[in-house]
Amino acid sequence: QVQLVESGGGLVQAGGSLRLSCAASGRTLNGYYMGWFRQAPGKEREFVAAISWSSSVRSYADSVKGRFTIFRDNTRNTVGLQMNSLKAEDTGVYFCAVGATMGALSSGSWGQGTQVTVSS
Repeated sequence: QVQLVESGGGLVQAGGSLRLSCAASGRTLNGYYMGWFRQAPGKEREFVAAISWSSSVRSYADSVKGRFTIFRDNTRNTVGLQMNSLKAEDTGVYFCAVGATMGALSSGSWGQGTQVTVSS
């Protein structure tokens, strides 16, 4: 069972930037995808971004393309999310995820998440 701890959230004005980080522990992540999801108040959790083990494959939700960048450090078992040009609709709790495939990211364990609030 993998344990995930997210950090880096906060309150920022629209147009600002935040950098999220997630540390994974508890199992070997060789070959695994890592990703980010978010959940706004009253809404379902949604996919934000994913990255393959080698970082050669990166996928983004249309709503964040060109503004967010996902990256990972396999030596530290971490995944990050650089968020620029933030909008009010980016507000929510952000969760990281680990999966053997991109499709399996949403079926694994979750951390406690980190709150991102963008004021307009």
